[in-house]
Amino acid sequence: MALDGIVTRAIVHELQGCIGGRISKIHQPNGHDVVLTLRAQRGNSKLLVSASPTYPRVHFTEKTFLNPTEAPMFCMLMRKHCEGAIIENIRQIGMERIIHIDVRQRDELGDVSVKRIIIELMGRHSNIILLDPATDTILDGIHHVTPSISSYRVIMPGFSYTAPPEQHKSNPLEVTSNEFAQLISTAVEQNEQTSGAEAGNESDLHPSRWLVNAFSGMSPLIAGEITARSASEANGLDAETLWTAFESVLAPVKEHQYTPVSGLNAKGKMVFSAIRLQSIEEQEKTYDTMSKCMEDYYGDKAERDTVKQRVSDLLRFLQNERSKNIKKLDNLNKDLLEADDADKYRLWGELLFASLHLVNKGDKSVELVNFYDEEQRSITIQLDPLLTPSDNAQRYFKRYNKYKNSLAVIHEQLGKTKDEIAYLDNLLQQLSIASMNDIEEIRDELVQQGYLRDRNKKGKKKKKNDRPTVHQFTSSEGIDILVGKNNLQNEYVTNRLASANDTWLHTKDIPGSHVVIRSTDYGEATLEEAAQLAAYFSQAKESSSVPVDYTYIRHVRKPSGAKPGFVIYDHQKTLFVTPNDELIKSLPSTIKNG
Repeated sequence: MALDGIVTRAIVHELQGCIGGRISKIHQPNGHDVVLTLRAQRGNSKLLVSASPTYPRVHFTEKTFLNPTEAPMFCMLMRKHCEGAIIENIRQIGMERIIHIDVRQRDELGDVSVKRIIIELMGRHSNIILLDPATDTILDGIHHVTPSISSYRVIMPGFSYTAPPEQHKSNPLEVTSNEFAQLISTAVEQNEQTSGAEAGNESDLHPSRWLVNAFSGMSPLIAGEITARSASEANGLDAETLWTAFESVLAPVKEHQYTPVSGLNAKGKMVFSAIRLQSIEEQEKTYDTMSKCMEDYYGDKAERDTVKQRVSDLLRFLQNERSKNIKKLDNLNKDLLEADDADKYRLWGELLFASLHLVNKGDKSVELVNFYDEEQRSITIQLDPLLTPSDNAQRYFKRYNKYKNSLAVIHEQLGKTKDEIAYLDNLLQQLSIASMNDIEEIRDELVQQGYLRDRNKKGKKKKKNDRPTVHQFTSSEGIDILVGKNNLQNEYVTNRLASANDTWLHTKDIPGSHVVIRSTDYGEATLEEAAQLAAYFSQAKESSSVPVDYTYIRHVRKPSGAKPGFVIYDHQKTLFVTPNDELIKSLPSTIKNG
């Protein structure tokens, strides 16, 4: 993984400015993230501490998090012991991905109490643990590890804390050139001793593999960088050249001289590092701080992964509903083709009635002159030999009346089915950009519309005045721009929050968000940025030259009986934009509950 011991060291160094500062607020937006609001010399800042099994990390963040109405138990415990506490110490354990934060607080009796927040960034074993260092007793962990899960260490309230198992590797920042050479010599000897046995593995002597196995906090990314600089891949474990490259890579790390960077490596994979990498070949970006680098690298990956898991059932349901409606549309179009032939059946019935004397029971067909045709051409009419000529004529009249009457129904059903498909397409687009809170609002909408049963019917009922989430951006001119990311939000933004002379934007004929500029006085920059938001939060996010309509709110209205989020509008103008990810990220944003 990209987050190695070196990145951890860089982050811990960055956090040193928080020592002496105070933890003013603690929130837990989800099951594995904790956000600490810190008040230190630099002013207020937010520290994201994540024990995500996929994206564990620690860094300062500018993101806005929507917190649950009721704080989880772990959050409540953290608030009790750490809110208002002074940060006394922040340190990394060796070169491991383990961070200890010691905090001091006065308890209810006025006595000074010291607690330790242990952050273990260990992939799927990541955890955030609150510890009483005086007794080494665990107060709680964000993820519990019971005796049935692990016999080595238990993470549960009341148990003694056991550190993760030691890997007995050398610290890369403390090793000398002689020790480095000795480690290589020992590795070669051990390999030779086992070379005849099945356990011998020549790849263990590959420089990159050996570096990872020999040194703590060494990721394959940094090991590969050292190997590339030494050109040791062909020469094997050459102590002299490998040590020179090893020193060149780690020298700035020893001196806390970091150059956070991200970019694409030779395999086209996005990577990031606390130091400059020669292996980055494209899209190289440097950052002022390690936090900015990690914030940019991770973006909303963690949330998108969680959303994908939570959204799978809704996605499957909507795709199935869409498939059913597509099939229904095909059948209706077939019925329409048949119904369009209704006049043909009327003609056949009339010709048969006018020529009953020319038709006999048992005939399978008859050729009659079409007296409606100017050229009086003949026409062949198929007959049922079991019916009389009169009954055959009646059969065609009945078919004519059936199709004539069904035409209106078919056209009505065609309109409804097309609207249904458009509605489902809109919901699928909204799910593709949904946050955790947006998902629940989409689920609520589907319950209200009768698509889903209410899972919380027996539980707590939602308040009728609950307002949907509102995403608010600020343009470069300081103007508020509102964005609805689902139908409930769209309706609330457009019909409730916006004023008649506010400007409304939406992608032209493409499912997307309602966007509102909350001002009558703004410049071209704000209009461009609002159009960017409309295109970015739409089905055309990956497209170029996306058409975006804009008009005043007073020209936008919802037809009676229309689906949620559906509106019609006029007096619009259209501009074309290409969604710019960097521009969207640069706009200050916040999330509000209505």
